[in-house]
Amino acid sequence: MCNLYNITTSQEAIRQWTRALRDISGNLEPSVDIYPNQPAPVVRNAADGSRELANLRWGMPTPPERMRGNADSGTTN
Repeated sequence: MCNLYNITTSQEAIRQWTRALRDISGNLEPSVDIYPNQPAPVVRNAADGSRELANLRWGMPTPPERMRGNADSGTTN
């Protein structure tokens, strides 16, 4: 993972391409750069099994055994 991606397409195109049935992301605007710990669009499986587009914090969580009880902003390379 290079810790960076861009949103260069429309929200509707993301929904169609990923076949997301629900969109709870709000208004997604094009973004030149998405960095770790910033909100970004993610397609996930909802509790009922349907695919939904949500705006979530982007990044890779640090494994619990590495946190040692301290707050951590996530793993990057």
